[in-house]
Amino acid sequence: MSLDPVLSRIDADLPAAMDRLFDLLRIPSISTDPAYKAECDRAADWLVADLASFGIKASKRQTPGHPMVVGHVAGDGPHVLFYGHYDVQPVDPLDLWDRDPFDPAIEETAKGKVIRARGASDDKGQLMTFVEACRAWSAENGALPCSITFFFEGEEESGSPSLIPFLKENAEELKADVALICDTGLFESKVPSIMTQLRGLCGEEITLTGPSKDLHSGMYGGPSMNPLRVLTRILGNLHNDQGRIQVPHFYDGVPELEPEIAKQWQALGFDHSAFLGDVGLSEPAGEQERSALEMIWSRPTAEINGMIGGYTGEGFKTVLPSKARAKVSFRLVGQQDPHAIRENFRTWVQAQLPADVTAEFHAHGASPASQMATTHPAFEAARGVLGAEWGHEAAFTGCGGSIPVAGYFKSILGMDTMLVGWAKDDDQIHSPNEKYDVESFHKGIRSWARILDVISK
Repeated sequence: MSLDPVLSRIDADLPAAMDRLFDLLRIPSISTDPAYKAECDRAADWLVADLASFGIKASKRQTPGHPMVVGHVAGDGPHVLFYGHYDVQPVDPLDLWDRDPFDPAIEETAKGKVIRARGASDDKGQLMTFVEACRAWSAENGALPCSITFFFEGEEESGSPSLIPFLKENAEELKADVALICDTGLFESKVPSIMTQLRGLCGEEITLTGPSKDLHSGMYGGPSMNPLRVLTRILGNLHNDQGRIQVPHFYDGVPELEPEIAKQWQALGFDHSAFLGDVGLSEPAGEQERSALEMIWSRPTAEINGMIGGYTGEGFKTVLPSKARAKVSFRLVGQQDPHAIRENFRTWVQAQLPADVTAEFHAHGASPASQMATTHPAFEAARGVLGAEWGHEAAFTGCGGSIPVAGYFKSILGMDTMLVGWAKDDDQIHSPNEKYDVESFHKGIRSWARILDVISK
């Protein structure tokens, strides 16, 4: 099978590919709102029909929530699973959109042509780059270059409640040599990247209780213990002056960055001053011996996400509150155990409580980090061909956020995941006026064609 005719077909077929994407974007498949259940079903049906249009045996699989779409095609060489999600975020606030979010259009901007619609970037546009690459391969060569399983989810934007049961129930059907996910982006909107490490997440809510009711600070202030005072002291001890987290055993399982990966990251020329300057900051505040890029991609964090206690309305009320509450999240890396982190944090908090103050804890999720085995030949092969398409050498990168499905593919299906995406930093995903560059869509299709070509060999 030859690659060049496939790339030429992709170029010639781009208008038709855009029309197909627009058809999918017009379906308001908002998974978190029950009012759109029928639309999520319609999006799944659309994908089944589209895959069938170029010979993929696909079906809609019912779940307790929104359906999955699964399709298979047999071929020579390795077997890959491609994952994407067809559901989208709500569009509120609607008055901040410049057009109907489900009436997609091409717009001219100062940076080039963009596709404006909800889901254009996250994740319908990205999903369709892979589908269109497969369509072009099939049309030009009469077959695909390797065995492929297509796996599309309809609940990613609403917590994926059906995903783990579905993976466990269909593990044998879904297993492949490697998984591919297109739900990420270019580094600084220009450099192709393959994400090889994702941070895990552990959330914890703390409620401290002191007196049995709110008290007048003039009558009780001084002799009475204030839970807000206790909470701020404890959370103030969470980091030392060098930015290191003080919870015992917190750094158990945290690896050092591999020299080759560190070299690739240094070559990216990340400007932390500009990165922080864009949000009104100037100096990195984390572990002082680490670069800002390391802090974002390969180091764990502990952050206070919210605090409340006492009177917070307009004006002033001299109250000594009965309760004080905070939400704390931990981003995890390497082999850190989120459950051990939670228990160690609770023990650490309890040890700092004075008499007359008690603590209650409420857990908010616990997912470990994901580390991909870049020794799999598909990773280096894909990295090698992306530079030809984008004009910049691709790099293995990390992700500061969490993409749980990649971890589930590893823990449940036993396979590593290659995360490659074409989104740009200004795509405004989850926000009004979401967009996806026409260049990202076009080059994304061509990029997947190149990746399929090289990993099939």
